[in-house]
Amino acid sequence: MFTIGQVAKKYSLSRSTLIYYDNIGVLSPRGRSESNYRLYSESDLKKMDRIQLFRSAGLSLDSIEQLLEKENSELDSTLEGRLLNINSEIQKLRNQQKVILNILENESLAMDSRLMTKEVWVSILRAAGLDDAGMKNWHIEFERTSPEAHQDFLESLGIEKNEVAAIRDWSRPEN
Repeated sequence: MFTIGQVAKKYSLSRSTLIYYDNIGVLSPRGRSESNYRLYSESDLKKMDRIQLFRSAGLSLDSIEQLLEKENSELDSTLEGRLLNINSEIQKLRNQQKVILNILENESLAMDSRLMTKEVWVSILRAAGLDDAGMKNWHIEFERTSPEAHQDFLESLGIEKNEVAAIRDWSRPEN
């Protein structure tokens, strides 16, 4: 059995965090000492490993509490939903980044922002020796192997949705 101090140290958490987890039912220790101190078992630590993993994925404690009780198929759908939310958040942040850069009109900030535009990407592909046929093959392979990532990438370049759809249609091998 492990004391609350040992568990807190192992997971770099405060004692109050572990007490909070116990109070809300996310991680209740298996036992108590004679002095009524919380004592955690090996299975509690395994559960804490999962909690830490889910926290690092950005899941809320409410979601984690529900996930700990679910089957793998339910777990997968919850995590897939979180992944979709992250993709949406990333796109919103990229859009905000572009708006700020447009407001500031500062080219040196644009270079430091890690913002990739369609124009910059096309120039990189051209500099790498790709002609129009090579670029089409690049898009075809991207669409074939990872269509959702292809869409995300195109959107990250600031390409409008209708142009993204046209590029993806054009990239399908039968076209």
